[in-house]
Amino acid sequence: MLALYLLMGEWSFCQKTSLDFYIQQALGNSPLLKDYRNQIQSNHVDSLRIRAGYKPQVTGNSSNSYFPVISGFGYDGIITNIGELSAVVTVNQTIVSKKNLSAQFQNLQIENEGIANSAKISEQDLIRTITAQYLTAFGTLQELDLAREINTLLKKEVEVLKTLTQRNVYRQTDYLTLLVTVQQQELSMKQLAIQFRNDYAGLNYLSGVVDTAAVILQEPALAIQSLPDPDNSIFFQKYTIDSLQLAHNRILIDFSYKPKLSLYANGGYISSLAYHAYKNFGTGFGLDLTVPIYDGRQKKLQYTKLDIADRTRTNYKNFYQSQYYQQIAQLKQQLQATESLIGDINDQIKYSEGLIQVNAKLLETGDAKIADLVIALNNYLTARNLLTQNKVSRLQIINQINYWNR
Repeated sequence: MLALYLLMGEWSFCQKTSLDFYIQQALGNSPLLKDYRNQIQSNHVDSLRIRAGYKPQVTGNSSNSYFPVISGFGYDGIITNIGELSAVVTVNQTIVSKKNLSAQFQNLQIENEGIANSAKISEQDLIRTITAQYLTAFGTLQELDLAREINTLLKKEVEVLKTLTQRNVYRQTDYLTLLVTVQQQELSMKQLAIQFRNDYAGLNYLSGVVDTAAVILQEPALAIQSLPDPDNSIFFQKYTIDSLQLAHNRILIDFSYKPKLSLYANGGYISSLAYHAYKNFGTGFGLDLTVPIYDGRQKKLQYTKLDIADRTRTNYKNFYQSQYYQQIAQLKQQLQATESLIGDINDQIKYSEGLIQVNAKLLETGDAKIADLVIALNNYLTARNLLTQNKVSRLQIINQINYWNR
């Protein structure tokens, strides 16, 4: 008994925590969600890099060499000019249209939308996982509380039976039978206490909470939330964003095949040091034009790849949409069946409670059969456990349905 009190006593004075607390902790601690936020920030940096890349690019180049001719031996001076000394600063400016630049920025914006949508889906996954684990731990705690209640009731009946046994109203074997039942119930309490510790540790692990203090989990107030139109949900939004990305990739391919124009200008010193070296300061400028003419029909092949990717996207979307409706309908059927079963179990509990009360009164008068009392208690415990399990199952189903609510 002492070991049981030591094991269970810490839950007698402990803090209460809610489902929302663990969800907020999990969302705040998730490295995946932080990664998504960092990806969006990284894309913002890329947009700045794109803009910076089309600003004038200034580079400095210096080339210095000397090729001596000794006693007539050496490199041909006509080719090497004997030596060279140069120091030139060059400015390059790529000419790009506003539409081209806007298309590149739009590409990053679509990527950000995809990342943000993936982050929302990950949030939903995390909320569902945390809620499921919370409900598992809550269900175990409810069974533990019920086991305490039954244990208290059994101890009360044992004391009554002990007194009656001492008065020779009942046999010693009757008292021992009920006492063994109490001991079995205490073992069940210990097992449930261990199970709750494990479930609670799993909840902390998934939430990123470092805490071993004893807690009481509050019953979550879960209710079915209205489901959005499938095309407006974050799960189907992914396919819309993919479609936009594929369409935009066509625009980027088109721009990659347009003529490219760049200007350059330089200034500095270039000299072979052979003639009037002090006059070899100068400047230069020019224009580079690149016009694609033929690349082996690569552009058409890139379009073909995009068409294939779009067909793949459509196949996934159609299949996912079919699975979506099927899964929602199945979950609602399960919920209806579970709620109906809960009503039947409540009726059974009422009968079991009445039977226990009758046997308790008969026990006081010496007319009860201990075997009947034990059976009544076991039936009551089974029905109450079944009620707890189905209540938790109902909340788990609601959690699954609410997963699709964004």
